[in-house]
Amino acid sequence: MKYTTLFVIVSLCTGLASCASVELATLPDKSPEALKTAHLVLKDEAYGPDTEQKFDIYISNNLNELKNNNFTIIFLHGGGYYLSDKSSETQYIEPYLKKGMNVVNVNYRLKRGIPAATEDLTRVLHFLKAHNDKYHLNLNKIVLTGFSAGGHISSNVGAGANNDNYPFPLGKGFKIVAVINFSGPVAGLALVEKGFIDHEMPLYKEVGNALFPSISAYTPNDTLVKYEPITYFDQKDPAFFLWHGGKDNQIPPATFVEFVARLNENQQKNTVVFVPDGSHAPTKKELAAAYARIFVFLDKLKYIK
Repeated sequence: MKYTTLFVIVSLCTGLASCASVELATLPDKSPEALKTAHLVLKDEAYGPDTEQKFDIYISNNLNELKNNNFTIIFLHGGGYYLSDKSSETQYIEPYLKKGMNVVNVNYRLKRGIPAATEDLTRVLHFLKAHNDKYHLNLNKIVLTGFSAGGHISSNVGAGANNDNYPFPLGKGFKIVAVINFSGPVAGLALVEKGFIDHEMPLYKEVGNALFPSISAYTPNDTLVKYEPITYFDQKDPAFFLWHGGKDNQIPPATFVEFVARLNENQQKNTVVFVPDGSHAPTKKELAAAYARIFVFLDKLKYIK
């Protein structure tokens, strides 16, 4: 019955200007030459008083091509909340730019812990709303996405947005329609933190101890669960796309199991990509395959209620 309804919707919209549609999965990527003029690029836009609270924004000059798939992509880099920068993981935003989409590439406060970094994404959303007369983004179709720590932040905010118990509540005036998470923790933070703190490499220990810097040694569970997306997950959440590898040496694959089971309860809405031999970061080939599925995932959102 679901497939019949979907067919009717697609058929009715065929050829009608009011139902103008474009499929991201089949929309050709822009050539390198076309990319040079595809966006107005504003670098290091400050969204808060801290020097690390900045983002780069790519404002599309070709939104008419996207029609109903005019998403606003907000990306956060990885680095264990301790290192890295918005300029270091551009491979995660390039596929969106090649489609001519609006992209916000975010820096957040490092070495200040998970709560501060998570609050920064909420601050970004409020800032974009307050200054949208400058950016002209579609804030009713926001996609939060990130790698590792960035995927964790995106998942926390995406799942927590409709929950009164979430530490950093969102106001009105925008809608998060999807979360795309590459290898970001979704549950089992105690196991993740312990793996870093107990690691033989000094840098890993520093990362582990800085996840909640105001707490010495291991963080109490009642604090950890406040920053686990699974705590807030429900069927009213945005659609989720989750990529993770079976040989991830930073985020134990076992910590994804329960969250994946919940996502798979609605496979029309959510997409899980598990790569058995995948490590923490996808290879170039794995990333290309993931984005082919991401654009199919985004195309489906217009049919999901």
